[in-house]
Amino acid sequence: MSLQQYHDRYKTLPREAILKTDLLRQGLKFSNQALEICAQYKAKSYFIFSFDRVPQNELSELQKKATPEEIALTGGPWDLKRTIVSTRINPKSPYTVTVLDDSETLILISDNEEHAYLAEVNLHKQPEYYKQNLSSGKPVMDIAPTIEWGYLIYLTTFRLCQYWGEKEECQFCDINENYRQQKKERSYTGVKKIEEILEALKIINNTDDSESVAYTVTGGSVTSELQGKNEAEFYAQYARAIEEKFPGRWMGKAVVQALPIDQVKELKNSGYKIYHPNYEIWDENLFSKICPGKERYVGRSEWMKRITDSAEIFGPEYVIPNFVAGIEMAQPYGFKDYKDAVASTARGLDHFMARGIIPRFTVWCLEPNTVLSRHNTDTASLDYHLHLLETYRDKIEQHGLKAPPGYGEPGVGKAVFSVSAFMDVL
Repeated sequence: MSLQQYHDRYKTLPREAILKTDLLRQGLKFSNQALEICAQYKAKSYFIFSFDRVPQNELSELQKKATPEEIALTGGPWDLKRTIVSTRINPKSPYTVTVLDDSETLILISDNEEHAYLAEVNLHKQPEYYKQNLSSGKPVMDIAPTIEWGYLIYLTTFRLCQYWGEKEECQFCDINENYRQQKKERSYTGVKKIEEILEALKIINNTDDSESVAYTVTGGSVTSELQGKNEAEFYAQYARAIEEKFPGRWMGKAVVQALPIDQVKELKNSGYKIYHPNYEIWDENLFSKICPGKERYVGRSEWMKRITDSAEIFGPEYVIPNFVAGIEMAQPYGFKDYKDAVASTARGLDHFMARGIIPRFTVWCLEPNTVLSRHNTDTASLDYHLHLLETYRDKIEQHGLKAPPGYGEPGVGKAVFSVSAFMDVL
């Protein structure tokens, strides 16, 4: 079906959200001319996962170095309002960013549409701090990249995960594999030192003119200890240092496991305002198959209980668990019918929203070198994702809630969250 036909089917969704979602699920390719222009702008930092449909060794040097972190779509036949989309490289994508008539203007075209031209493509200028290095010689971009059009500083302080191997790693996740491939390609620090983060933040604070509003501290799960600390102690030390050095400058967010209540208190006391204990997938049977390490070490029931219990510490509106939209349909054991998959996810939304907790979600990227990539050649259908967007929006209204904090302003033309259109439809 064409994008217009999808819009006719999902009339309550903005065209911007429809196109953005399909770009996230299918990825993008760039002409070499386009990449030569992109090289002058903010490059993709590979801040935690690859978010690509092919491994690094299948990309050209130009693709590796010049692909932008995000693009912003405007205009076109649908007169799109600014729509920010995370870049996911896929040489087989029907969507191409190319150059208009040998000019400096970038456009998005599609192989599948009657009229190929879809939108003008705008890029985020390279921030001044991306041009600077720390005293150690490491680029600021490695230690403290920014995403969401500069809104969020993303501090992946531990770029590996202690859920290790096929029997423990989440089956959709490529954090460990991405670390291995990025170490061969660029400056890529496994465990970031507090001193380096503070130095990078000082540079950002002195040069970004308040563009950044929040920071996320995250990384792989800690199942035992890391540097002699449990997971909460390890991640809490970063917020404590940041808030001491830059009190109140940014809103701090912790994206970690669903932790016991004493460790949740540790995170809160260290200075984080928002707690993101990701739950990945709601269905009990699929959780055990797709998240085997989390099932083994914690268990699905305890995992969900920990999330709801954490509302007592942070306040329900500041507990924002993420799920990976689309893995409910991953084969060989996922749902076959997209309506059944969304219905399952809706039960999870009701569970949390009834308690004032607002989940958010990212669009599943079928990254290579993950377990699910062995059994799947594509992600969930566009019908699944658009039905989910409608359901998510309606559930928030039904429960009398509003857009979660820490994501900027919601709405078409305003949203900056780039790996899902959930903020675009609120």
